[in-house]
Amino acid sequence: MAGIETPLSLLDRLLRHDDAAAWDQFAELYEPLIRRWVARLVAQSAEVDNVVQEVLTALLEGLPKFRHNLHRGAFRTWLRSITIHRVRRHWRSRGPAAGPIPELENLEDPRSDLSRIWDEEHDRHVLHSLLEKIRPEFDDRDWRIFESLVFGGLPARRIADEEGCSPNAVYIVKSRVLKRLRLEARGLIG
Repeated sequence: MAGIETPLSLLDRLLRHDDAAAWDQFAELYEPLIRRWVARLVAQSAEVDNVVQEVLTALLEGLPKFRHNLHRGAFRTWLRSITIHRVRRHWRSRGPAAGPIPELENLEDPRSDLSRIWDEEHDRHVLHSLLEKIRPEFDDRDWRIFESLVFGGLPARRIADEEGCSPNAVYIVKSRVLKRLRLEARGLIG
């Protein structure tokens, strides 16, 4: 989802320490994802909140040093690394009896199945969240067209017949929604 520029992406806005709305938007977007992964990796559910807050704090503190290298997955890899580090720190604080945590080692290996699952879940989560955010900007008909074409895999001709428009109109709707999604997603997916 690269190619469309916006004056200040969410990550850019976070670097401005006076933009509380950007931090709220970031936390709203990422906290559920972080919470699900931390809950998988932390034995005591009562400790999940603390580890999640540590991850979010580390993200906020580390963001000024983060440089998106324009490689696919740079941000999600960095997020995964911080999450792993904070969970590992949590387990170390429990003493040597905790021993090695195989899930952490698997998640740390970028070629592992667990890492692949992290990447897929990250992208799915962010995409779903961003689609929900932009959904109110489109009328019901346009959203049906978009979902039918992009997620339903229906042919444009069939959608056009069902919605009483031309196949070209179907592709225009798709283009409008994807353009808006790209603006919202800049730097977050990929």
